[in-house]
Amino acid sequence: MTDVKIEPSWKELLQEEFDKPYFSELIQFVKNEYHTTRIYPPGKLIFNAFNHCPVDKTKVVILGQDPYHGSGQAHGLCFSVPEGIEQPPSLQNIFKEIHNDLGTPIPTSGNLERWADQGVLLLNATLTVRAHQAGSHQNRGWETFTDAVIRELAARKEHLVFLLWGAYAQRKGAFIDTSRHLVLKSVHPSPLSANRGGWFGNHHFSQANAYLRAHGMSEIQW
Repeated sequence: MTDVKIEPSWKELLQEEFDKPYFSELIQFVKNEYHTTRIYPPGKLIFNAFNHCPVDKTKVVILGQDPYHGSGQAHGLCFSVPEGIEQPPSLQNIFKEIHNDLGTPIPTSGNLERWADQGVLLLNATLTVRAHQAGSHQNRGWETFTDAVIRELAARKEHLVFLLWGAYAQRKGAFIDTSRHLVLKSVHPSPLSANRGGWFGNHHFSQANAYLRAHGMSEIQW
């Protein structure tokens, strides 16, 4: 039995996954990587998204792909960077769209823990990466694990909001039952996609809040 240090409600929900052979292999691979090379995020922050956002509090799921692979950027929440770290371009575009959509000022900090603490699960498909090597931990088992996270959430809860930005996230969330949950799709907020059109003006943040409100839940303070 793999003992994973993760918030208790997630541990209970995902224990079957932790006990599967692929997960043991994944953990061995990840441990070896941390011992032999520079890996992001720091080991204690691998499950940071879950630790900030227990199962019963989860209202919104945002799907990312890989952790940031630059120094000091990744801290276990997709699109987020710690206090004092320059905002990456995708995050800048997210904040611009929130400003356009809701009129709120653009924050100086790129730390999205405040979203996570309100019930936004900021989930990357892959939870670890080698420094300066994008995609280096793909196809090692993380995607199987994060697919199971989405599947369990979608099956056990109702009226979640899933924000699927870009083709990768949309493929990953293709099985979500849209009669039980709100699934909002658009291009990815990275400059390459966003500047071609379809990101700015998607109004995902006001739509998410309207849906939460309609189902008796508090809005997210984006």
